[in-house]
Amino acid sequence: MSQIELGNITIDVEHKDIKNIHLSVYPPNGKVKISAPNRMNLDTIRVYAISKLQWIKKKQEQFKNQERETPREYISRESHYFLGKRYLLKVIGHNSHPKVILNHSEIVLYVRPNTPQEKRKEIVEEWYRVELKKIVPNLIEKWEKVIGVQSNEFGIKKMRTKWGTCSPEAKRIWLNLELAKKPVECIEYIIVHELVHLFERTHNDKFIRHMDDFMPKWRFHRDELNRLPFSHTDWKY
Repeated sequence: MSQIELGNITIDVEHKDIKNIHLSVYPPNGKVKISAPNRMNLDTIRVYAISKLQWIKKKQEQFKNQERETPREYISRESHYFLGKRYLLKVIGHNSHPKVILNHSEIVLYVRPNTPQEKRKEIVEEWYRVELKKIVPNLIEKWEKVIGVQSNEFGIKKMRTKWGTCSPEAKRIWLNLELAKKPVECIEYIIVHELVHLFERTHNDKFIRHMDDFMPKWRFHRDELNRLPFSHTDWKY
């Protein structure tokens, strides 16, 4: 991977077997990446990047000013989110296996007394993983029928820079664990996005047309997802 510098902006450049050049600015820190056809030289890519410089700066400023979650200590009365709704965490000490219970306004965490913060975090994150795995299969099945594709499997994992990824060869979809905190519509948008990648690898014009056909409001859901508070975690690329 190559890089070009425009003032204080570093742009990663990756050459691929594609027809058109693609520019992306990623949350949360505004990292810039260009995917370019193999035949395109760096001077041509630099000229293209300069033409998009104002747009790049605008997107970076949006990410810079976007709300961040405060650090989580996993203590009672702390705010946590599940499927787009805010809940208060309630920590209850008990001498048995840990568990998490969701009620109408609280996420109740049962743990042994003096369980350290990192362990409480692990328990809550595992609960998020289990809950997300409960709803994702039905959503994938729903959209596979609409799009006309078939995936082989999906997985949930922590990702630092993406909400989801897709391996077209293996027909495998990975979803970011953080999606468990987001509205279902946003989860569906990511699922549709990755399913479309099963037959269109890049974000070219054909990919956009497919997204418009299958989910006309995908841009709204994308923008909603990007407006929601980032995790406090300092993501790295």
